[in-house]
Amino acid sequence: MQKHCGLHLAAIATMALAGSFHLNALAQTAEPPPRSEGRWELSFSPYTHHWHHDDEHKNVALIAIERFQPDNALWGAALFSNSFGQTSGYVYYGHQWDGVFGQPALYTKLSAGVIYGYRGKYKDKVPYNHGGFSPAIIPAVGYRLTPVDAVQVAILGTAGVMFSYSRRF
Repeated sequence: MQKHCGLHLAAIATMALAGSFHLNALAQTAEPPPRSEGRWELSFSPYTHHWHHDDEHKNVALIAIERFQPDNALWGAALFSNSFGQTSGYVYYGHQWDGVFGQPALYTKLSAGVIYGYRGKYKDKVPYNHGGFSPAIIPAVGYRLTPVDAVQVAILGTAGVMFSYSRRF
């Protein structure tokens, strides 16, 4: 029951965040600013929902910084506590596609890189782990609430989904 409550709380928090920006979003277009130069984006994830319960799972929190190029190619780095409480990192390269299904605020993102952090007895919790390093491919879908604010859901393979908030600067 506790696991389902966490998922519901994350959904409610995401909707509340979206609602708090709703009036601002009505006053502004959700389309990104002109892409004549690159931009930075800072993301924070307070919650990850795991597909399968494990008594050893801990809350996952993440902070990431991304640099977008004018063509929406991106590179980034994330620092997070993994599902087993270990400090971990992810460095990656990827691309974001804006205006999915003709909706200016909807986007998809795909990143690929290397995760470090699953060590010791948890080394087999991620595939192809060697010395704590393993490859990762992470797809995501997001919704731009304002030109600078967005919410996003990333699919973490067979592990779960991560909910996050991003801010451009």
